[in-house]
Amino acid sequence: MRLFVGFSPPRDARDELARALEPHRAAWPELRWPHSANWHVTLSFLGEVPPEVLPDLETRLARAASRYAPMTLSFIGAGAFPSPRRARVFWTGLDGPHPQLVRLARSLAAGAQRAGAVHTDRRQLRPHLTLARSRDEVDLSRLVEDFGPFAGTAWEAGAVHLVRSHLGAVVRYETIAAYPLKARAPGGQS
Repeated sequence: MRLFVGFSPPRDARDELARALEPHRAAWPELRWPHSANWHVTLSFLGEVPPEVLPDLETRLARAASRYAPMTLSFIGAGAFPSPRRARVFWTGLDGPHPQLVRLARSLAAGAQRAGAVHTDRRQLRPHLTLARSRDEVDLSRLVEDFGPFAGTAWEAGAVHLVRSHLGAVVRYETIAAYPLKARAPGGQS
C-alpha cells in the first residue's frame, strides 16, 4: 500500500484557503486543482509499504508523534516547484515552528525506516500544501505573485495521520490512523 504521514488541516482552514483561491482558478485551466477535502501537508512520504509492516509502523509512528507538542500553524504565501517559471506544482507555505516541524518529519521517517517501510523521499522538509499540479511545465510566476500575500488564520495541529493513497482516475486518500502530538510545550503548556 502507498502511504504517507502528514497533517490534515481542519475544515475551517481549508475553506478559508479555498475561498482565497477561487478568484485565481479560472485563469489557470491548465492546472489540476484537487478538491479541498484531499488537501494535506505531507511530513514523510513512505511510498509502497508491505502490509505486514503496518503493526510495527503504527507503533513507531505513535511513539515518534508522542514526543512532540501540538503546533500552531497557518497557511501563508505561495510558491512553485521546481520554480515559478518552470512549475509543475503550485503550493502555499506552512507558517509555524519550522525547527520542530523538521524534527518531527525526521522522527517519523526514522520510525518508518526502523519498522521496515522504505522511505523514498530523503529531502529536507519544505512545509507546504499542494494546491494545483500540471503535467507540463507552466510559468506560474504571475499566480505565485498574485497569491503571495495570502495569510490564513492560525490552526492547531494536534495529531499526525497515517494516510493511504488510492491512485487512479480520481485520487482518494484513506486515513488509517491518527497519532496525537502530546508532549508538553516549552513552559509547561501542552
